[in-house]
Amino acid sequence: ASDPHRATHNMLRALPAFVAQSVRPFRTSAPAFENLKESAEPKANIKNFKIYRWDPETNSKPRVQTYPVDLNKCGPMVLDALIKIKNEQDTTLTFRRSCREGICGSCAMNIDGTNTLACLCFIPKDATPMKIYPLPHMYIIKDLVPDMNNFYDQHKYVQPWLQNNEPAEAELLQTKDDRKKLDGLYECILCACCSTSCPSYWWNSDKYLGPAVLLQAYRWIADSRDKAKTQRLQDLQDDFKVYRCHTIMNCTKTCPKHLNPGKAIAEIKKEMLNV
Repeated sequence: ASDPHRATHNMLRALPAFVAQSVRPFRTSAPAFENLKESAEPKANIKNFKIYRWDPETNSKPRVQTYPVDLNKCGPMVLDALIKIKNEQDTTLTFRRSCREGICGSCAMNIDGTNTLACLCFIPKDATPMKIYPLPHMYIIKDLVPDMNNFYDQHKYVQPWLQNNEPAEAELLQTKDDRKKLDGLYECILCACCSTSCPSYWWNSDKYLGPAVLLQAYRWIADSRDKAKTQRLQDLQDDFKVYRCHTIMNCTKTCPKHLNPGKAIAEIKKEMLNV
């Protein structure tokens, strides 16, 4: 009778020789390897970006400069392309950016005719050049950087903080319904996309507060915890601060956070009827 343990031992001893006879060396020529390497690299996908340029320290007039970018080596957003251009092609290109998540509002600009955030704007995959300009009808500091001082001064004017001098021993509570009134208001990031898309703001930005600031004003007017509602409405009483709004609704259409400043302004007008 055969010994099963001996048979297994003999099979294991024979295995290395069997494997050695089965393996064949892989041979390839250098040119064939290079062809394989070339075929693995995707073809360059070039897209041109036409960007507004102006430097106040030079005597040159504003111009549009074209930068080619390989989309295969670039992130999907316009801000990715701008950063790539600045890092690899032209370090003098100037623009604002910070969070890259659509939260800070720093990278607001006009892209292909629409005010939006560069960090939230996808790059189309077609061959059409993208046109990038600063926010319209604003004084320009350099390239894609607008002067926001007037905008921030207007925001300061509406006193965007809670005003309640009544003594409180704990938090100021709200009902669920009162809290819901703030939805669509507190999310504003003050990017100014809406205000700079408004024709009324273009022509009267020194007097008309604009959609973004008025939305911020209504955020506190609608807050049940705030006790300065009457004073806030009185501060808006004149022919320009609110009533330059003609409900064109460019503001609502362009808002990158999908808010409705036009509706907030209409609510302010309704509240002002009771002042």
